[in-house]
Amino acid sequence: MKRSYKVLLLTMLVFIFSTSVVFAAEVEPAVNANKFGLWTLLPPLVAIILAFITKNVVISLFIGILSGSFLISLAGHNVFGAFIQAFLDFVNRALNSLADPWNAGIVLQVLAIGGVINLVAKMGGAKAIAEALAKKAKTVKSTQMTTWLLGLCVFFDDYANSLIVGPIMRPVADKMKISRERLAFIIDATAAPVAGLAIISTWIGLEVSLIGEGFSSIGVEASGFGVFLQTIPYRFYNILILAFIVITALTLKEFGPMRKAEIAARNRDKNIKDEVAVEATAQMDELEPKEGVKLSIWNAIIPIGALIISALVAFYYSGYSAIIGGDPSATQEIMINSPFSFKGIMEAFAASDASVALFQSALFASIVAILMGVCKKIFTLSEAIEVWVDGMKGLIITGVILILAWSLGSVIKELGTAYYLVEVLKGAIPAFLLPSLIFILGAVISFSTGTAYGTMSILMPLAIPLAYSINPDMSFVVVCTSAVLTGAIFGDHCSPISDTTILSSMGAGCNHIEHVKTQIWYSLFVAAVTILFGYIPSGFGVPIYIVLPISLIALYVGVQIFGKKVEEA
Repeated sequence: MKRSYKVLLLTMLVFIFSTSVVFAAEVEPAVNANKFGLWTLLPPLVAIILAFITKNVVISLFIGILSGSFLISLAGHNVFGAFIQAFLDFVNRALNSLADPWNAGIVLQVLAIGGVINLVAKMGGAKAIAEALAKKAKTVKSTQMTTWLLGLCVFFDDYANSLIVGPIMRPVADKMKISRERLAFIIDATAAPVAGLAIISTWIGLEVSLIGEGFSSIGVEASGFGVFLQTIPYRFYNILILAFIVITALTLKEFGPMRKAEIAARNRDKNIKDEVAVEATAQMDELEPKEGVKLSIWNAIIPIGALIISALVAFYYSGYSAIIGGDPSATQEIMINSPFSFKGIMEAFAASDASVALFQSALFASIVAILMGVCKKIFTLSEAIEVWVDGMKGLIITGVILILAWSLGSVIKELGTAYYLVEVLKGAIPAFLLPSLIFILGAVISFSTGTAYGTMSILMPLAIPLAYSINPDMSFVVVCTSAVLTGAIFGDHCSPISDTTILSSMGAGCNHIEHVKTQIWYSLFVAAVTILFGYIPSGFGVPIYIVLPISLIALYVGVQIFGKKVEEA
């Protein structure tokens, strides 16, 4: 028996070492693209298809990585050895991803911000701000605008947005006879769209990292954060959905199923059944203030203010140091002669190391929040640290997705997937249509999987090289990059299986299916404006200062044409 085990072990080692030469060799991605051809599409396709089937982005990304590693490790017909080598390759890629100082900083930043959010919630700061704003709501218009404004204030995390804004504004909305469906829509539309745009949030780590990796894959040295800033004006869906809320709230014009829900709400008795709200309240327990805490808006303003201000200072200092310490250039001259001019500040931000700056600011804000809690005798020091660590737990999944996304990106890069796609599609897609097609593809994947994170992770490594091959102009690549981010958020916003869609329903105390049915028509309308008046003109190279105002005008005109006024009760 022991002899059999020895033979088996020896056989396994032979298989492993017989493939180790292939594993160790660095093969040019272009060579792999020619070698594997259509098979280079296997990792992203496996990830996408499994995401559709399982609705689990972690499993999908993991198996997608393994499939790519298997192809790279495959030598001749040594399938068994390739499977073992694929697993070892995955472990290697995951370790290398986390060992990279940039990536480690991003993961730590996400976790630290989660800790700050939990501290602010337990000190009663978030609830205090929400209640202070809720007191300003006196009419249907002001209630909707207050909900919108509160959604903008909770910019740092989409989950926190859904779980904080809904329960606070729900009683006010009921009093003003605003439908739960409308409330859920406003909450949902200010969750992911706002967090995806914010320069300080639990989203920016993934977005900046994927952008940086994408530009690195095409051999272009670019700051991920600098490109992220450039994409903001082109994030048409995010901007337009926020404008859509304002337009419909101020005009009181609605259409589709939402209008029926609003009419029914205006005609109903104030004392409505609240079964869904019970479940939402249970979800809110984690963000409820510590028992006996006196609510104060300063318990939120000071820690979040420290996070924002220290982040801005860290971004500037990081970029300033990088420029001054670099080779002489026109940018260096600007920093020496006018370091605090608008141009100087923007150059510093673009050259900054976002990973380090965000972690520095998140750690500083954490210390401020912990000291506040201890000094105000809300927590003991050990309790404060425990609350901070507890806040990280909900974002561990984000760290896992980040590591898997980086690993999948490295597999796709090594296989030469982007090279293959570029060769196949280079002459097949008109340049002006590419941003719109990327937006639609991102929306389909995100809608089907319920995750914007997973969609960005799969699509970004493919979209940037493809855009660069079709039109190497950087402004065009930036537009296509923004289309990945916005398409992912649009699909996530509509998807009935998205976490934020579910949490928005619960936070508003709204039936989930009714929320999806009423919201999707508004999302599709804004997406249509995004494509027709945003990405298609941008694909033709029309300047953003023309495209964005025209998009907003088209949105307003569309509401006037399709919408009908719902009178206040």
